[in-house]
Amino acid sequence: MSASPDLPLAGVRIVEISSFVAVPLAGMTLAQLGADVIRVDPVGGAADYHRWPLTDAGDSIYWAGLNKGKRSVAVDMRSPEGQRVVQRLIADSGVLVTNMAGRHWLSYETLVTQRPDLIHLEVLGRADGSTAVDYTINAGVGFPLVTGPSEYGAPINHVLPAWDIACGLHAALAVSAALHRRDQTGEGCRIKLALEDVALGTASALGFLTEAMVNGARRERIGNAIYGQYGQSFTSGDGVSFMVVTLTDRHFRDLAELTESTKVLAALAQARDIDFGDEGQRYRHRDLLTGLFSGWFAQRPAAQVEAALAGTSLLWDRYRSFAEVAADPRLRENPMFATLHQPRVGEYLAAGLPALIDGAHPPAVAAPALGADTEAVLADRLGMSGDEIDRLRQSGAVATE
Repeated sequence: MSASPDLPLAGVRIVEISSFVAVPLAGMTLAQLGADVIRVDPVGGAADYHRWPLTDAGDSIYWAGLNKGKRSVAVDMRSPEGQRVVQRLIADSGVLVTNMAGRHWLSYETLVTQRPDLIHLEVLGRADGSTAVDYTINAGVGFPLVTGPSEYGAPINHVLPAWDIACGLHAALAVSAALHRRDQTGEGCRIKLALEDVALGTASALGFLTEAMVNGARRERIGNAIYGQYGQSFTSGDGVSFMVVTLTDRHFRDLAELTESTKVLAALAQARDIDFGDEGQRYRHRDLLTGLFSGWFAQRPAAQVEAALAGTSLLWDRYRSFAEVAADPRLRENPMFATLHQPRVGEYLAAGLPALIDGAHPPAVAAPALGADTEAVLADRLGMSGDEIDRLRQSGAVATE
């Protein structure tokens, strides 16, 4: 793949050695911004090469999704000869992003001797070097104990690997910042990014940890309500669920008018000395409000609810399955999506970079087959001859598609 010369990271070379979500997402994001990202995998693929979901033929939709726009080199990284090939690629590129901690031959101390201005980013589970993944970090930070209905006692995990995603984007940001510094000063950068620190930093910034420290309060479970505001899910008469959010006084007034509750709210406010103009009081009395508003939704079919909500200032959407979203005509109309022919997976609408760069979304580029670029990369980047590459292939140090 050759990046558009107009993209911000065009001309930047990056080696990625990784598996799972955080680092592959970082590499893909950097590739979408124009970098030439070479993912180096062991011969036969890393631990995520066959991760679900799979096609009927057994190919990983997951792997293809997170490796779009990269080039693939397959190397026996257990062999000294394979390790030397990878080190040469890193020295040529000048940037390594990896989550393969604990390998001396991939360490910053080893590699910086070959490339003094090296940018070396390593993602860890925890800052002390101990192992962790998104699902264990999530359990240890506190979110599963405030997720779900108030009457439910056990933890509830979410299916979104939020800390992996945030970590991957933090990694891409850190590499971009280090590239800027290198351009300005000629200096490389050693970056360590712990998945747990991403989660703890987020929980701190959003006030979850600070609330406990300052107020000594324990956040409660509130189901689908929104903490500190009034927002709630409602179900129509034909069983369709909607999420409705009121972030301003105008939103709340519109919800009251929509549900024909304005006069009742005024009477309740006077009788119970409640100021529904205050978002904190709306939150404290959320159960009362939900009981008042729910009847309007339950008495109407979804189509009527949608039409009525569309005529207000309210923030809302109906709950939809992934299948419904995938079939929605709005997806085809969204300029971020374009038809992609992904070998081994098929043809589908794929998202490019979410950001508009000079008025356009950089489009998705198909993920490579494992080892598809081994020969070209070794020849173009390391100047190896065909005989040298054949010898490496025959020895098992590298593999091609």
